Amino acid sequence: MWLFDSSVGRKFIMSITGICLVLFLTFHCLMNVVVIFSPEGYNAICEFLGANWYAIIGTLALALGFVIHILYAFVLSIQNLIARGKERYAVTERQDSVEWASKNMLVLGIIILGFLGLHLYNFWFKMQFVELTGIETGIYSPTDGAAYVKDLFAQPVYFVLYLVWLAALWFHLTHGVWSALHTLGWNNNTWMPRVKCISNIVSTCVVLTFMAVVVYYFVISLC
Repeated sequence: MWLFDSSVGRKFIMSITGICLVLFLTFHCLMNVVVIFSPEGYNAICEFLGANWYAIIGTLALALGFVIHILYAFVLSIQNLIARGKERYAVTERQDSVEWASKNMLVLGIIILGFLGLHLYNFWFKMQFVELTGIETGIYSPTDGAAYVKDLFAQPVYFVLYLVWLAALWFHLTHGVWSALHTLGWNNNTWMPRVKCISNIVSTCVVLTFMAVVVYYFVISLC
């Protein structure tokens, strides 16, 4: 089947799963920023998305999307290295048209994956997992996620770590959104500049919204 046996098919799957993950990130950042304006509202959202059947199905679907996206990223990267062979060691003139992010997508993906594990531990494991199992994993109740967010980002270590993670995510998204839309056919001379602009706007808005929560709680902890 061409979806699995061809490079074009694999890129198509990468694009679809990538777009789904970007949509999730967009929803997630909008959900998170509520905590700045209304901790009670944030807690209500967390309760709605807690240990319910639809939240569990959504979590499993999201996890599957991440796994597929990551596996195909590794497969395509290895295939590209094999296809280039010894040419990858040759000294060539720098191509200005090739962006830094596009040449380091795998490295950026690994950084994001590593921090994702930390993020899942900090939030999913200590909130939804607690609701699902009833096993306490920390001093905070899963019904008061706002208090946990406030205390976590008041810590300088987590403040810096999350900013590094979000910076890597921005570079990954700016190229990833563009590449996904390009693969899906928006690649003519008219749409190419528009697609690039759209990818930059979407990536910047998503990452800045995430950063707003991190920076806000760190700054108020200093006051």
